Amino acid sequence: MEPIVQKILVVGGNGFIGSAVCRTALARGMQVTSISSSGRPYRTPKGHTPAWVSKVEWKKADALNPETYADLLPNVDGVVHTIGILLEDGSYKAALAHGDIPKLFGAFTNRSDRGTNSFGRSNGDAGKSTYEALNRDSEPVTTHVRPFVYLSAEDISQPVIPARYIETKHEAEQRISRLLGDHPGFRAVFIRPSLVYHAHQRPLVSPFAALIDLSASLHARIPAGVPTPSSVLRMLGSKFSSTSSSSSGAHTRPPIYDTPPSSSTFPFGLASTLNSMANALTIPPIHVDHVAEAICVALDPRRTDVKGVVGVKEMRELIGWS
Repeated sequence: MEPIVQKILVVGGNGFIGSAVCRTALARGMQVTSISSSGRPYRTPKGHTPAWVSKVEWKKADALNPETYADLLPNVDGVVHTIGILLEDGSYKAALAHGDIPKLFGAFTNRSDRGTNSFGRSNGDAGKSTYEALNRDSEPVTTHVRPFVYLSAEDISQPVIPARYIETKHEAEQRISRLLGDHPGFRAVFIRPSLVYHAHQRPLVSPFAALIDLSASLHARIPAGVPTPSSVLRMLGSKFSSTSSSSSGAHTRPPIYDTPPSSSTFPFGLASTLNSMANALTIPPIHVDHVAEAICVALDPRRTDVKGVVGVKEMRELIGWS
């Protein structure tokens, strides 16, 4: 049996999480090819090129147009899809990387919740297109079931981040799952990180990560039945949505399950926002390197038990946290 996936394709490998996946995969002995709209190799926020970058094959391709990278699919043993946007104004990425508070504030205050085309195409259609192309244009070159890892997200960001961001991510999970039903040669894994931080690459995020981690730790220590800020928010959310019991179940869901919850488990409007805020208080943040490590574990052909939705708790378990 092969110990690890030998060759992987990372969609968006020059991004924040994608670059961490590339670096971690190389350290585990994998061959890595990255595709992105620019095709440019990864560079740090300060413009440096790490030594590991030269070991990745960087390609230019359109994630929404599988024909631009169909030739790469037949020989890969696994795919990691990391492309997604939080805001339609993409300037927030540079602002986070450079610690530019005014520009970051401008990106968030000028956001639009009403336009769904950009979110739907970037966060949903791209993942679906990549998976469809993988099924259509490639046949397994090894005997194991090939993993398709899709970077999704936990619902912790409302009202700061538009609800449509989470909706498109979870809709993509459902579409990929339906496609998977007809192709048993592939294993879908949906990675759902919470707030992802890195002290140097995302300096503005670190203080928030520390506060959220403290909140999650305190909530975990409070005895069951004692009211907490998160439980109050969920109770208020239940007043506005008949599906609140399903949405709160997302916090107590089984560690890993095959089929993502239906869209009805994510209530809209005020109830959705309140539940998202409750999640933010109880789900700890996660370091980008830990996300990358969990993804690489999921790529291991021996880990056929890793499939479906994988949240922060499950990611920590995959990388050996108690």
